Amino acid sequence: MVATGMDTQADPPPTVHGRAPQLAGLTGRLDLAREGQGSAVVILGEAGAGRTTLLDALRSAWPSARLFGTCGAESESALPFAGLHRLLRAAPADIARLPVAHRTALAPALGPTCPAGPVVSSGDLGMHAAVHHLLTESATAPEAAVTVCLVDDAQLLDHASLSALAFTARRLEGTRTVLVFTAEQGPEWPCADLLDRIPRVHLRPLDDDAAEAILRDRLCRDLGTERSGQLIDLCCGNPLALTEVAEALGVEGPDAFAALPRSLPATSRLRRSIRRRLVRLSAGARRIVAMTAVDGALGLDVLLRACASAGIAPDGLDEGRRAGLLVVTDGVARVRGRLLDGVLRAELDLGETQEAHRLLTEVTDPETDRYRWTWHRAALANEDTRRIAAELDHAAALARQSRDYLASSRASERAAVLGAPGEDRARRLITASADYWAAGRPRRCRALLTEAEPLAGSAELRGAVSLLNGEIELRSGFPAAAASELLVMARQFADTHRSLAVETLVLAGEASCVAGDNAGYVATAEDAARLRTAEQTPATGLVLDHFAGMASTFRGEHGKAEAALRRVVAFAGVTEHPVAKILASQAAYTLGESSTAHELALRAVTHARASGNQTQVPWAMVYASMAAMLADRYSAAVSSSLEGLRTAQALGQRNCAIDHLCILALLSAMRGDHETATIRLDAAAHGVAERGLGRPSAFGSWAAACADLAVGRPADALDRLRPLSSGENHRYSSIRAMAVPQFVEAAVRCGQRRRAERALGSFDRWASSTGGPARRALAHRCHALLANTTAEATEHYLEAIQLHRECDTSFELARTELFYAHQLRRDRKPGQAREYLRESLKIFQGAGARHWVSRTKAELRACGDPVRGESSTGTTELTPQQSEISRLVAEGATNREIATQLFISHRTVDYHLRNIFTKLGVRSRVELAKLFR
Repeated sequence: MVATGMDTQADPPPTVHGRAPQLAGLTGRLDLAREGQGSAVVILGEAGAGRTTLLDALRSAWPSARLFGTCGAESESALPFAGLHRLLRAAPADIARLPVAHRTALAPALGPTCPAGPVVSSGDLGMHAAVHHLLTESATAPEAAVTVCLVDDAQLLDHASLSALAFTARRLEGTRTVLVFTAEQGPEWPCADLLDRIPRVHLRPLDDDAAEAILRDRLCRDLGTERSGQLIDLCCGNPLALTEVAEALGVEGPDAFAALPRSLPATSRLRRSIRRRLVRLSAGARRIVAMTAVDGALGLDVLLRACASAGIAPDGLDEGRRAGLLVVTDGVARVRGRLLDGVLRAELDLGETQEAHRLLTEVTDPETDRYRWTWHRAALANEDTRRIAAELDHAAALARQSRDYLASSRASERAAVLGAPGEDRARRLITASADYWAAGRPRRCRALLTEAEPLAGSAELRGAVSLLNGEIELRSGFPAAAASELLVMARQFADTHRSLAVETLVLAGEASCVAGDNAGYVATAEDAARLRTAEQTPATGLVLDHFAGMASTFRGEHGKAEAALRRVVAFAGVTEHPVAKILASQAAYTLGESSTAHELALRAVTHARASGNQTQVPWAMVYASMAAMLADRYSAAVSSSLEGLRTAQALGQRNCAIDHLCILALLSAMRGDHETATIRLDAAAHGVAERGLGRPSAFGSWAAACADLAVGRPADALDRLRPLSSGENHRYSSIRAMAVPQFVEAAVRCGQRRRAERALGSFDRWASSTGGPARRALAHRCHALLANTTAEATEHYLEAIQLHRECDTSFELARTELFYAHQLRRDRKPGQAREYLRESLKIFQGAGARHWVSRTKAELRACGDPVRGESSTGTTELTPQQSEISRLVAEGATNREIATQLFISHRTVDYHLRNIFTKLGVRSRVELAKLFR
C-alpha cells in the first residue's frame, strides 16, 4: 500500500462479519476507478454499525492503492480546515509536487508549515481546486494506479474541510480516484446537505448468522441457541453492541453466563455516546424523549397535550430528533430503533419514567384510547395491580384485533408482571410470546417462553410452550430436532387435546419435509391416522387427508394418494384459514394442478397478511414459487421467491430464507444461468449443511445438475442427481420425481440408457396418475430421447409439444422444440427444424435466457439460418429481477452491491441494465433512478 495522508496500521486486517455486500460494492468502485471511472460514496450507519471497521477492512483490501484519509472530531468541528489539516499533514511530498498556485491555495489548511511560504488566502474555489488536484492528478508512482480517500465520521468534520472534499467528490468522472465518506445515521448535522447527490450505502443491522459469529469470536465459546439468541435480541444486530456485551461477559468470568445482561454495560462506548446526547438535551426535550420512550409509538396529538399540560415547549421534539434519539413519521413519534430504545430506558431514572407515565395517563382519553391509558396506569402500579392486569388483558385483545401485535405483546408481558403468579403469569407470557412471534420477534418470543415454561403446570399450557418452540425451531433452527420434539408432544396430547395434537402434527410434518425426511413424514402420518374419528371437524379432516395423501405419494402409491389429496383441495375452497390453504396448495401441486396450487398459495398469503400473521407468508410463498415453476411461469416464481426471501429475512426465519434462495438458484439454472445459480447455492450452503436442511439441499442438487447440463457437463450433472435417484431412506422422493427429466437427459448424454429407463418408469407412473399435462409432456420428451427409431422419437416429441401447448408451458415447449429440431437437422430436414427453432428462439429471448438463446442460434446457423442480430420481444415490461435492479439503482447502489444483494454476478447486472435501458428508453443510471424515485 502506498500510504499518503493517513497513518497506516501494522495490525492484521479486521474480521468483518455480515458486510460482504458493502465490501463487494466498494471493491467494484475500485475496479471501475482503474478504468478511469472514479466515484464517491457515503456509507451511513447508526452508532456502532461498523463504519470505521469497514474502512479498516478497505485499507487491507486495497494494498496497491494510494491512500489519503481524515476523520472528524467533535472537539474540532468548529475549527476551520481541521479535517484538511489532518489529511494534508502526512502528505508533504505530494504537496511539494503541486503547482505553486495550488500549494498557495492549501496554505490556510496547513498554516506556517506550508511549503509555499506565508499563508495567503486564494478564496474557496482555489482551495477546492487544489484539493481536487491533489486527490486526482498527483499519483506518480506506477504502482499507485488508484487513489483512495477515506473520510470517517464526516458528520463531525468542520464545514470548510467537508466543503472542499465534497467539491472533489462531485468531480471524479474520468479520474482514478475513489472517495469514501462515512457518517452516522440519525443525528442531524449542519453540513449534511454538502453530500447531497452522492450515492449512499446503508449499513443495516447484522443478520443472526453474522451476529452469532461475532459472539463466538469474542467469547471463544458457544452459548447455545437460547442464550446467544437473547444477546442477539438485546443488541439488535449492532456490531459494537455485540462486541461490548461479549467483552463484558468475558471480563466477568464464567458466572456471567448464568444471568445474561438485560441492557448494554454501563461502561459501553455505545451507551456512553447515547448518554452524552441525552445529557445535552434541554430539560423539556429530555421529558419529551422520556414520554416517547415509555410509550413506544406516541401520537403527536397526545404528545402536544402532554406538553401543554406540563408547560413543556413542544420544540423539544425537534431537539430530540436532531440529536438522533427520536423520529417522527405519519404523525407518530418513536425512539430511533430498538437498541436505542433499550439504552434510553436504562439511562432514564425511575422518577423520569414515572413522571412520563403520569403525564400520559392524564392526557389520554380512556374512551378513545383505552390501550394507552391502561398501559400507563399499569406502569405506575399505584392501585390494585391484578385489576390493572385484567384491564391490560383487555387492551391486548383490542390491539390484537387491530393486528398490532407489538402493542398486544407489550400489554400481555406487562400484565404477566402485575398479575397473579403461577399459571396466570404463564398464560400471559405465552400469549405475549405468540404475539411477538406474529410480529417477527422470534428472539423475544423464545425468551418469554423460557420464563413461562417452569410456570406452566397444565397440559394445555405445556403444549402451547412446546408448539411455539417447535415452530421457531422449524423456521429458524434445526428442523429434524423440531420434527422429533413436535411428534413426541403430539403423542402426549393425542388422547386429551386432539385439536392441539393435530396442530402440532401439521408442524411436525412440515419439519420432516424441510429436513428432507420422507420416512419421518410417513411415521408422522401414521400418528395422524390414529386421530381419525367419525365426529372430527372438517378442518381436522383436511389435515388427516393431507397426511394420508402425501404419505401415499412418498411411498410411491400415487393412485391411492389422489382421492385424499382431492378432498383436501376441495375443502380449502370453503375455509379462509391460511394453513389450510397452504396444505391444499401442496396437495394441488402434488396432483400436478399448477394453477390451482398457485392460486391457493397466493390466497394463503392474502389471508395471512389480512390477519396480521406475517409468519406464515414465507411458508406459503415456497409453494407459490413451486407451483409457478410447475406451470412454467418462471417470472412469477422469481417474483414469489424474491418476496419470500425478503419477508423471511425480516422475520428471522432463516430456514425459509434458504428455501427461497435454493428455489431461486434452481430457476437460474433452468434458464441456463450457471454463474447465478452457483452464487446462490454458495450463499445457501452453510445454512443447509449446519442445520440439516434436506429439502433445500435437494433443490440445490437439482439446481447444480441443471447448471451443469447447461454448460455441457452431463457427467457432473449425473453425479449430483445420483443421491436423489437412489431413493435411499425414502428421502426427497417428491423432488426426485420432479428432477427425473434432467436425470434422463444427463444419463442419455453419458450413454447410460438403462439407468435413464429405470428412472423414467417411476416418473411415468407419477405423471400419468397425479402429474398433470405438464409432467406428461416432459415424460414424452424423455421417451423421445430414449427412442430406438426416428419415428418413435418423432411421435413422442410431437405429443410433448402438443401437451406443452395445451397447458401453456412455454419455456419447456421451447426446450422440447430445440431438442426436436436437433433431431430433425440430423435427419436432414433443416427446413422443418428452422420452424421450431424460430419459435423457441423467440420464447427464450422473451424470458431473457441468454444461454438457451445462444444454443438455439447455434442450431439455427447449423440449419443454414444466418440469425442476424437480436430480435425484439415486443415487450417493454420489466421482469421481477429487472424491477429489483432498477429499484436498487435508484437507491444509489453500484452493480457489485446489487449483485451481492440479489445473489447474482455483476456481469448479470450489466446485462440486465442494458435491457432495462432499452425497454424504458433511458440512457443513464440517473435517468433510470428518476423513474423509480
